[in-house]
Amino acid sequence: MFKHKKKSASSKNDNSTISSVNMVSEGTEIIGTLITKSDTRVAGKVEGEAKVAGKIIVASTGHVDGNIKSEDADIAGRVEGEVHVTGKLTLRQSAVVQGDLHAQCLIVEEGATFNGTCHMRDYDAENTDGKKQDNSKPSAIKDKDSVAV
Repeated sequence: MFKHKKKSASSKNDNSTISSVNMVSEGTEIIGTLITKSDTRVAGKVEGEAKVAGKIIVASTGHVDGNIKSEDADIAGRVEGEVHVTGKLTLRQSAVVQGDLHAQCLIVEEGATFNGTCHMRDYDAENTDGKKQDNSKPSAIKDKDSVAV
C-alpha cells in the first residue's frame, strides 16, 4: 500500500560537509613521519615528525617524539621536539614540551611546562623570499578568558 523510496548510498555518504579527524589511539605507536591534510588527535605515541595541515591535538596520554608542523596545536601531553604552528598554539596545564616553540599566538595554562625558546611571528607578514616585513601592530587578545602571549 505505502511505498518507501530508499535513499541512494551516494546521497547518504556525501562527505562534502563532513570533516574527518585522524586518531592515534592510546596504546598505538607510529614510527616514522605522520603526514595528513586533516585534523589529528594523538593519544598514543608518534616517534617521528608530525606534519598536519589542520589542527593537531596531543591528548594528556599522547607523546610526540619529533617535530610538529601544523596550522594550530593543542597540547596536553608530551612533545620532545620543535613545535611550528602558523596559527594558535595552546599548552594545557598537563603539557610538557622539550623544544622550541614557533607560533603566531600562544596560550599557556598554569602548570604547563616547556623547556626551550619561544619565537612569536606574524606568518602573513613574511615574504616569499623568507625575509620578515616590519609589521609593528600589536596582536589582539581573542577571548577574554585566555591570554595571548
